Amino acid sequence: MKKYITSLLWLSIITISACKITKDTARPQPELPAAFRNSAGSDTAGIGDLAWKQFFTDAALQQLIDSAIQQNYDLQLAAKNMEQANLLLRQSKWGYAPDVDVQVAASINRPSDNSLNGFSLKQFLGNTHVEDYTFAAGLSWEADVWGKVRNGKRAALASYLQSAEVKKAVQTRLIADVSQGYFNLLMLDAQMLVAQKNLTLADSTLRIIHLQFDAGQVTSLGIEQAEAQRATAAQLIPELQQYILVQENALSILTGNLPGHKARTAALQDVPLPANLSAGFPAAMLSRRPDVRTSELALDIANARVGIAKANMYPALRITASGGINAFKASSWFSMPASLFGTVAGGLVQPILQKKQLQTQYRLAQVEREKTVIRFRQTVLTAVGEVSDALAQLEKLEERLQVARGRVKTLQSAIVDANYLFQNGLATYLEVITAQANLLQSELEANLIKREQFNAAIELYRALGGGWK
Repeated sequence: MKKYITSLLWLSIITISACKITKDTARPQPELPAAFRNSAGSDTAGIGDLAWKQFFTDAALQQLIDSAIQQNYDLQLAAKNMEQANLLLRQSKWGYAPDVDVQVAASINRPSDNSLNGFSLKQFLGNTHVEDYTFAAGLSWEADVWGKVRNGKRAALASYLQSAEVKKAVQTRLIADVSQGYFNLLMLDAQMLVAQKNLTLADSTLRIIHLQFDAGQVTSLGIEQAEAQRATAAQLIPELQQYILVQENALSILTGNLPGHKARTAALQDVPLPANLSAGFPAAMLSRRPDVRTSELALDIANARVGIAKANMYPALRITASGGINAFKASSWFSMPASLFGTVAGGLVQPILQKKQLQTQYRLAQVEREKTVIRFRQTVLTAVGEVSDALAQLEKLEERLQVARGRVKTLQSAIVDANYLFQNGLATYLEVITAQANLLQSELEANLIKREQFNAAIELYRALGGGWK
């Protein structure tokens, strides 16, 4: 028996060192531009390398992001998924270990007296039943001849690393959502100030028109139009209050808190954009973006699954062994060595005909690997497009903001002139109302563009893979 076991072990060692049955598909080299479109910088240090506390310096915003990272439920679920993947990875490391089980059994068999077994039992043993007591340990082991266990470990490791990248992607998206919501709140605050200022201005105009009506200088139509203009400004205030409450509630949910007020430490116009919004080189982005890394790891998993599917088509070397104590009387159970028994077996199992299932599974795994390569290229292309879009938005939004601010400044002067001329009878109330409406609209648009600038900067930071450090 010792010689037989030794032969099996040598056979296992030889087959384990057999050549690899599949060839992995190498990670594809995606087509990348030398630089992002609309990128002004030429250095490799893009803003994606910055930790989020370096990129977002507002104290209130940092507090919101901290709360979101600690309490957001999506991020907690991603952490649990990572924990599950870690457990599977740790379990996969036991793939080379044999299966071992222990059995304790006792049985009594009472054959019929008229049966051959019953007659023989009574004739030779003088008993009408037979007892059997067994304590045994069994071992079963399959040699990893074709790399099924090795590929299983590779797949488990890649899945764990994928779960870590998914967690990073969730955090990156979460930080972008919280910061965009915060700057939207600052924009709504600025809109509220504009609406309140215009309401005060409309009240002043309405009082002057009332005085002119009393003096017979204007008709009731002037009063009605001034009141309509005031109502437009007044209606905007509860509408903005509604938006502010909804935005605060949304930020509360993102940060894992019950709906409530959110503190702001600065006005929209007082918060500067980061001074240097450099995108760096596209190749550097690929190593930072979690979704790109996830796609890369998906190819590792696909390669491993192809290997497993191919290995299932080849012979499997299985070794089994069992041994223990067996006796037909409880009193002689521990009579050594007479009660000892043991068996060892080994064999090769080659699948022959399984309705073409194994070949189909192998081909499906190959097609899935090809799809993984396509998804990787698509992910990279989308990432490059997102960065280029954000850069284009930042460039053109700055131009739009300068134009909008110039228009606001012009209309502010026009309001002063219109009121002066109106009070001296050199302009009509319609000119004053028109100037007020134009100023209100222009100031609201300027604030919107400022908010869009922050959103574009945040999106550039996220698109470059920033936010998870």
